Amino acid sequence: MPNSMIRKILQSKVYDVAVETPISKARHMSSRLKHSVYLKREDLQPIYSFKIRGAYNKMSRLTAAQLAAGVIAASAGNHAQGVAYSAQKLGANAIIVMPKTTPSIKVKSVQSFGAKTVLHGGNYNEACDYAMQLASDKGYTFVHPYDDLEVIAGQGTVGMEILRQLQHIDAIFIPVGGGGLIAGVAAYVKYVRPEIKIIGVEPHDAACLKAALDANERVILDEVGIFVDGVAVKQAGVEPFRIAQTTVDDVITVSTDEVCAAIQDVFEDTRALAEPAGALALAGLKRWCTSHPGEGLHLVAIVSGSNINFNRLQHISERAELGEGKEALLAVTIPEIPGSFKTFCKTLGTRGITEFNYRFSGPENAVVFVGIETPETERADLLATLRDHQFTVDDLSNNEVAKVHIRHMVGGRKQVENEKLFHFEFPERPGALMNFLTKVGTRWNISLFHYRNHGADYGRVLTGIQVPDTEYEDLIARLHSIGYPFRDETANPVVSLFLK
Repeated sequence: MPNSMIRKILQSKVYDVAVETPISKARHMSSRLKHSVYLKREDLQPIYSFKIRGAYNKMSRLTAAQLAAGVIAASAGNHAQGVAYSAQKLGANAIIVMPKTTPSIKVKSVQSFGAKTVLHGGNYNEACDYAMQLASDKGYTFVHPYDDLEVIAGQGTVGMEILRQLQHIDAIFIPVGGGGLIAGVAAYVKYVRPEIKIIGVEPHDAACLKAALDANERVILDEVGIFVDGVAVKQAGVEPFRIAQTTVDDVITVSTDEVCAAIQDVFEDTRALAEPAGALALAGLKRWCTSHPGEGLHLVAIVSGSNINFNRLQHISERAELGEGKEALLAVTIPEIPGSFKTFCKTLGTRGITEFNYRFSGPENAVVFVGIETPETERADLLATLRDHQFTVDDLSNNEVAKVHIRHMVGGRKQVENEKLFHFEFPERPGALMNFLTKVGTRWNISLFHYRNHGADYGRVLTGIQVPDTEYEDLIARLHSIGYPFRDETANPVVSLFLK
């Protein structure tokens, strides 16, 4: 790693506004994993996120004339607050371009630091393009969230603190979005302590750095998942990727359920509520431990932020047990006769039932949606036991539609002519539903609709639409014109089990 980057990190001015956050030992997690697990608490920064480091370091390097002209950034999350907070401290005017889908609570949070907000576009890329155009037209300085050496250097101070705070370290686990944090931390750590492993962690559905390192070039993901919104980036930055190529030992991916379980783990050890991206590194640390048997290592996970909407907690708690592998979700067919439920429960033995959804659907058999307390290592034995007792069983533990929608809408089944089922991601803003209904029009009938608010920027909707096969392509073209991500779920097994 060039000495110039280390010099930038050492000379960073982040401590004008940021604090040196503590490292706390996660006692419960350490006991469970048989390793010493430490949490680097970046959720304790003034804006509850590490993003203040990079934003301030970049802006503190600007000239008086540049500050007077103003700064601009594109973000709907923590970077927006970092830029706004830093501008307030430096006496600069800040403009934050946010997608129109941004919830009002986030807009108001940025405005509370004195920044001007501009809502433009339906996603981050459109907002970013507009912000860069405004920077060019108006003479503003664009503050990139991760693809800037001064921003990377500011984030690198996290690594500098970790080495100062802990003497024995075997590996550091770092959440990855565009790559600014892992690039800064890896650059410093590998220069000072090259024996320490640097391991990036990404969600399964937003693994842009892993894809880039595997391909040995930056790649653009076709789409990214939205649950871990703080790292929902389609392409790693130019500079972060360049640094990561020589300093990152591995990148691992984790599921939504594993992230939810890690949020619970952080809470149980610290009583702090991490946002999904904030718990991402710990989720990766746990997964790494399952594939690397042993004990006695010193492992650090960076808790990168805690800007979480309270409304998301119900959804997270529902998924945490699945993420820990402590619960199985099953569709079980049982005879529609008195005593069947008792026989089923007797077959389960001492395992607890966490959820049971049932609606009469015919005189012969009933299909129930059931949650059962069981370690993941014993799930195969449970399924075998149920099948040995002549129960038909489908394991739904990894079925996203089942977990998000079906568990909340089990009821009478209906055979609806020409019905297709679609899963949509609706922006959480007023008018989103009306926009959908207007653009779908009156040509096709909506036969089913299920929506739950998860406290995120996007809501998840399951809808049924009656469409003859001859008009299917016309419908798909119409749905694409709405601009909301969607997929056809008609063939999903839970549809035939519980809805048809």
